[in-house]
Amino acid sequence: MTPAARIATTITVLEHIKNAKIPMDNVMGDWFRSRRFVGSKDRREIADRLYRIARHHARYGWWLERLGLADLPRSRVLIDCAFFDEKPVERYFSGNGGRYAPEAATDEEARIVETLCVEAMHHVDMPDAVRLEIPDWAFPKLEQRFGDNIEAEAQAMQETAYLDVRVNMLKSSVEQVLASLKKDGVEAEKCAYSDVGLRLKGKAYLAKTKAFREGWIEIQDEGSQLISALCGVKPGMRVMDFCAGGGGKTLALAAAMQNKGSIVAMDNDARRLEKGRKRYRKAGVHNVELRCIDEPQHQKWFKRQKQTMDVVLVDAPCSSSGTWRRNPDLRWRQFGPDLEAIKLSQGDILSRVAKCVKPGGRLVYATCSVFREENEDQIEAFLSVHPDFDLIPLSQAWPYHSSAPCVDPYLALSPAQNHTDGFFTAVLQKKA
Repeated sequence: MTPAARIATTITVLEHIKNAKIPMDNVMGDWFRSRRFVGSKDRREIADRLYRIARHHARYGWWLERLGLADLPRSRVLIDCAFFDEKPVERYFSGNGGRYAPEAATDEEARIVETLCVEAMHHVDMPDAVRLEIPDWAFPKLEQRFGDNIEAEAQAMQETAYLDVRVNMLKSSVEQVLASLKKDGVEAEKCAYSDVGLRLKGKAYLAKTKAFREGWIEIQDEGSQLISALCGVKPGMRVMDFCAGGGGKTLALAAAMQNKGSIVAMDNDARRLEKGRKRYRKAGVHNVELRCIDEPQHQKWFKRQKQTMDVVLVDAPCSSSGTWRRNPDLRWRQFGPDLEAIKLSQGDILSRVAKCVKPGGRLVYATCSVFREENEDQIEAFLSVHPDFDLIPLSQAWPYHSSAPCVDPYLALSPAQNHTDGFFTAVLQKKA
């Protein structure tokens, strides 16, 4: 593709994203899969620009309103080019870029681009919420969570997320994977907290590495790895992963159990559960059974599981506010139930699965949210009506010899403080 054609394609994909009812990464994946002729370099440059536009959503919107420009995908691409490219009108919008170039800039567009090329993106008149890319409804929630650190955390949420992998100890070791990745041209270092985690450096194309092909590693944020570790599973246990999804944490649990014992992976989406099967086979995992919560036979089975599980993990549905740096469009668009419905669901799930925990067993509650009402408030509400459970402080539940990354009683990770996604975990124990 020519540079101008890449800009035209960016505008087209952004139009699809704007009109879709699914997250932008799904839209982009579908669009590129149906157009295999688009080269890898072109895909990468288009995707990078689309994610940058999403991370500057509020600021670009502010400039559009200030300059009196219609809020259209083309307008947002124009603004992005003005701030990040040299001579964007001549390069992309001249009308001489060939068949696949965007339409030539109007006189008004050219004037606006010329104005922005000499402006700083952060204008003194911008409200804090705009400058920090925080929706108005979320600002007080983040202030409650982060206090004086809200600016640092908001800025960290605008950055590109790290790429972390978990070493599959069923097939390999940390040192073996490090050596293998290096041989394949991928630099990595050990994660700060997870004993089985590696953080990759620079652009890493894992599909071409032996470690990925052989199932020695799984892509998983370090924070997510710590949730599985806090379950404290051991070989021979009976474990339930109640909101298992595609199986990322299930895989980590199976490796910690050395394939001994049993894991029941449950979810209300049968298709997501089925996607896990291929991952389990590749990782060499064979102690997992799948049960879709919405199917009548599995509902009957679930009712018979009173006090049968050593560990129950609830990776609860949530706002996903802790993943905003990874999924920047989520802060501006609602793709599922609203927050009030999500909170009701979280409380209901906790009460339902609590019955499955054995005396002395663990109930681990986790979200990828940074909002207190989905995290600490849920645990406090649960404990107020379930006196048969105690909260295990993080310092006691921490599975590694290193110090825990957070103070008691919860694991509450954040992008700025811990360089992970924003995760929350509470470890509860049923009284014997």
